[in-house]
Amino acid sequence: MTPRKRAELLSKWHSLIVAARDDLAKILVYETGKPLAEAYGEIDYGTTFTWWFTGEADRIQGSTIVSAANNRRTVTIKQPIGVAVALVPWNFPVALVLRKVSAALAAGCTVVVKPSPETPITALCLADLATRAGFPSGVFNVLTTSLENTPMVSESLCIHPLVKKVTFTGSTRVGRIVNGLCAEHLKKSTLELGGNCPFIVFEDGDLDLAINDLFALKWRHAGQACITANRVYVHRDIYQTFIARVVERTKALVIGHGTSPRTSIGPVTVSRTLDRLEALVADAVSKGAQMVLGSGLRLSEKDVENSDSSLLNGYFMNPTILIDVTDEMAMSHEEIFGPVLGISPFSSEEDVTQLANNTPYGLAGYVFTENVHRSWRMMENLEAGMIALNAGNSSAAEAPFGGMKDSGIGKESGKDIAVNEFLVSKTCTMTIKGHY
Repeated sequence: MTPRKRAELLSKWHSLIVAARDDLAKILVYETGKPLAEAYGEIDYGTTFTWWFTGEADRIQGSTIVSAANNRRTVTIKQPIGVAVALVPWNFPVALVLRKVSAALAAGCTVVVKPSPETPITALCLADLATRAGFPSGVFNVLTTSLENTPMVSESLCIHPLVKKVTFTGSTRVGRIVNGLCAEHLKKSTLELGGNCPFIVFEDGDLDLAINDLFALKWRHAGQACITANRVYVHRDIYQTFIARVVERTKALVIGHGTSPRTSIGPVTVSRTLDRLEALVADAVSKGAQMVLGSGLRLSEKDVENSDSSLLNGYFMNPTILIDVTDEMAMSHEEIFGPVLGISPFSSEEDVTQLANNTPYGLAGYVFTENVHRSWRMMENLEAGMIALNAGNSSAAEAPFGGMKDSGIGKESGKDIAVNEFLVSKTCTMTIKGHY
């Protein structure tokens, strides 16, 4: 199929997804628990990728090379790598399918998506819309499975001889397994793994901007995002002011079912998250952290005494804020992935840079300062694949997305880079007879 034809199909798919926005958002709420406004936000974000890669399909180009020998000509061509597998997690099942699949289809690859067992319906809906858009049968495939069978199915996909590329978003632990399987069989892989993202506010930072962006990052989807603010560092000069403002604003969050227009924070998606969150909070408190909001416990009957009792049917936890968090606490080293916020003080740029880099992860980092020299230093010194200066979530279809260290290898989205992950480059050298 020509690149132009692929672009036309991607454009039609994009239009159908936009037209189905209301239905997809409702399905997303029931699958993930996120509030309806966030579900709309995910779909709008996800369709930036179908739009972007519609254009990228037409821009796949080889090159000509001036040969050192006067009777030689050299050119390169790019072709689809082959069957691609996308292993997609449950926290952003629409956006991550669209980010991975749009790039693969633009490159000309066929795709097998294995969605999370917790959120298979959205992937099936997107595949149905791709079929309606005119993609031939067998181009966009969805393979669902149970939680118990997920390791076996994923391994089978990674090692299948027809599969030439694997793209995975998930934990670092599982990413190592996927990478090992791909390496053993010499397959190309892109891994977007866990994060432990620092969120740093200097004394000259814009507090209104910093707090607004912190809320957009931390409480979105009840904190279940890889690029969320996992460790918040605030300069001692503004520490107490920052805490007071964040606590007061967090009190206004409304917990509830995602379909309620009043809800600003929903449940976590899986029950095991609550067990891990309770353990992280208990560990921090036992080591000296102070709890200034929430309980660090799942909701009980007394918590919803004056609220909607249906909250007991979901995996809910009141937003919990801990202060004076230190590096000795587990929550400083593990991805929190839930509605628990830890805040730590710092005194100098050197100290906070060392604290921020004291992790095997390197996905994203956030810095708020009005000092342009400090901004450049932090951009260069922070060990993370994505740095946001005076900004929160900086993920965009036109910008490369991916981390370093234990947060993964390769990039998704961005010009050329993302599509190249699904291409092979061939070099052709020819001899030309006659005079140069």
